[in-house]
Amino acid sequence: MGILEAVLLTIATAATPLLIAAMGELVTERSGVLNLGVEGMMIMGAVTGFAVASSTGSAWLGMAAAIIAGMAFSLLFGFLTLTLVTNQVATGLALTLLGLGFSGMLGEGFVGRPGVKLGNIDIPVLSDLPVVGKLVFGQDPIFYISILLTAGVAWFLFYSRAGLTLRSVGDSHRSAHALGIKVIRIRYLAVMFGGACSGLAGAHLSLVYVPQWVEGMTAGRGWIALALVVFASWRPWRVLAGAYLFGAVSIGQLHAQALGFGIPSQLLSSLPYLATIVVLVLISRNRRLTVMNTPASLGQPFVPDR
Repeated sequence: MGILEAVLLTIATAATPLLIAAMGELVTERSGVLNLGVEGMMIMGAVTGFAVASSTGSAWLGMAAAIIAGMAFSLLFGFLTLTLVTNQVATGLALTLLGLGFSGMLGEGFVGRPGVKLGNIDIPVLSDLPVVGKLVFGQDPIFYISILLTAGVAWFLFYSRAGLTLRSVGDSHRSAHALGIKVIRIRYLAVMFGGACSGLAGAHLSLVYVPQWVEGMTAGRGWIALALVVFASWRPWRVLAGAYLFGAVSIGQLHAQALGFGIPSQLLSSLPYLATIVVLVLISRNRRLTVMNTPASLGQPFVPDR
């Protein structure tokens, strides 16, 4: 029972940053903007969150700083792609490269420093229940934020007028503009939301998952989050399921190494990324499902005066 509880807890911890980053990217893509800079925004959130938490002794201030850092990086992406109308794919890739390099420079002085861990919430009696106690009632605050975020995004997109407006912009920005909808403003807000989520996901890595700063500690999680959005067909609850599936794969390979299976550790470490490729290949075979749920204006530039 103790082993099962430990495995489930580690899966939830591994899935949380994937879920948060993917949820932010889902909202961004629903507005018609493709931001491939999730990895860069995550790593900037991780280094900023750790630096502020280490300097002030407050993990909560670190978390807030990480969100601001993610939003700032997303605004850079928004200015380039929405105002200057640069190519979204190229700009997103450049944002990731910039984030990886800039974070290494900013975090150089924090390597090896003891971190400030964001503590778990402990609810008396409920947290002591077997298995479900720690899993449901004894997690870190960002875990609960990720679940609330999923429910909030699902409600916003499909049950609110603002969500309908955002989806209309993603499906046909020209029609939305003809109806008087401020397309660029909505896309800026969506991009900023995605940046805030990526920054928070990065904060989870450096304040909860591994409370320390290590250069490149996102380790491709931003790319997995991008794949999760496609895997989930741009549906929030499917993103939740996909995040925990990939979290289980990530933790499974660690336990397989610990048990000493006769499989090279390099192959086991690559399992989450191999699973990403396999899932994307399987999804691409169902062309009808992909086309039906993909925002029609995804990745297309929009200039109001043309």
